[in-house]
Amino acid sequence: MHGTLNLKFTGMILCLGLILTACVKSQPGEESSTTEVPELPPVEFDLDKIQERGSLIAIVDNSTTSYFIYKGQPMGYEYELLRLFAADLGVKLELVITTEIDDAMSKLNSGEGDIVAFNLTVTKKRAERIAFTDHLTLSRQVLVQKKPDNWRKMKLHEIEKKMTRDQVDLIGQEIHVRKSSSFVSRLQNLSEEIGGDVIIVEEPGNVEVEHLIHRVAEGEIKYTVADEKVAKLNATYHKNLDIETPISFSQRIAWGVRLSSGQLLEASNLWLSRMKKEVPFYTIYDRYFKSSKASLRRVHSDYSTLVGHQLSPYDSLIKDGAMELGWDWELLASLIFQESKFDPKADSWVGASGLMQLMPATAKQFGATDPTDPQQGISAGVKYLIWLEEFWQPKVPDEEERIKFILGSYNVGQGHVLDARKLCAKYGKDSTIWDDHVAFYLLKKSEPEFYNDPVVSAGYCRGREPVHYVKEIIYRSAQYKQIMLNKPVLSEL
Repeated sequence: MHGTLNLKFTGMILCLGLILTACVKSQPGEESSTTEVPELPPVEFDLDKIQERGSLIAIVDNSTTSYFIYKGQPMGYEYELLRLFAADLGVKLELVITTEIDDAMSKLNSGEGDIVAFNLTVTKKRAERIAFTDHLTLSRQVLVQKKPDNWRKMKLHEIEKKMTRDQVDLIGQEIHVRKSSSFVSRLQNLSEEIGGDVIIVEEPGNVEVEHLIHRVAEGEIKYTVADEKVAKLNATYHKNLDIETPISFSQRIAWGVRLSSGQLLEASNLWLSRMKKEVPFYTIYDRYFKSSKASLRRVHSDYSTLVGHQLSPYDSLIKDGAMELGWDWELLASLIFQESKFDPKADSWVGASGLMQLMPATAKQFGATDPTDPQQGISAGVKYLIWLEEFWQPKVPDEEERIKFILGSYNVGQGHVLDARKLCAKYGKDSTIWDDHVAFYLLKKSEPEFYNDPVVSAGYCRGREPVHYVKEIIYRSAQYKQIMLNKPVLSEL
């Protein structure tokens, strides 16, 4: 709002066998997961340097357990824990998104990230490349298979006869799993244990587990493997799935850091030990793995980046408006989320309403007779942003800087921003730069010495609001863009 409004985790007993690399048949054309990828030693960059830099860079993927965006809001089991961990370290959280496990480990060791939060199963092979933290959760791998087409008309014992329950029956069967995942190595070991070849079809590393589960439910493939918690969540949505056949014993799910990051590993383990005794740790877990209806609503929504490519029901209007404005549409979407969380009926105690939280006079001035109408509200809001663009263009030549001035003005009014510019001029700061200059004096405008300064016209300003507002919108915009275009995300507040 302009003016003053605020703003992705025992059935049958398994035969124990030697942990050997099995001779496993591969699907023609598929790349073997045992291919060695040359890799340089991990960089030397530990907790002391992370804290000096002021940010923890986490490598995540777009999944229910790691990180996703739902109706414009960043979410995810590991994402929420990472936020708490970064805060405990006293640093900001930065995100790097990748969909492949090998790529995540390479990015970690090259220094592009500090910690991998990827629903990683602890394995001996992986422990040669990275150091694992203490486990977040325990999970076992299960076979995901489809029930008979007429299962609803069958008795339970009749369905049971149709299911694969003995792992020996998987000899000669194709099982589709994600390349380089722990499922590949587990199936290789299972082949050794049962004395016959399971045909492992390695899907590309960017194919999510949920997508393979969906393909089983649709009958496109016969089997896949998933962590039990993820399988249970998806089975509540796909009622025709069976997930009762175990493929492994319990396994540890953990984060990974560089082998050279002993300080960060120690800090992570100390934090996890403490968090496991506190309520928030289990509240976050329950939110993603026990609140089945809410989780499924998020996972299968058109407005979840797990399955869809929409941020809101109003994406087409937002894209049209952004084109008119000359902005990336993700930036305008981020502003609208900040204002109304994409709720066209949102209103505020000061009288602002609609998706873009326009005050009545502003809505009328820019052609909206009903600002709660999405088309009218976005159209009027865009026209107001264009007016602000024209206002600031002569004063702030740099386009990226000017966007910050426009956002700040949208939130608090251009009068307060002009005052902060005057204070910049008086005290030797650059009035054409937002961060640490104009934003600095907006913060100061909550102090008598500054809001009573003779150069100030608009008086007192709760400056923390517009400064936070600008950072939030730009950060969220970068999240939106990265998860859709796989670009780096800026640091969090």
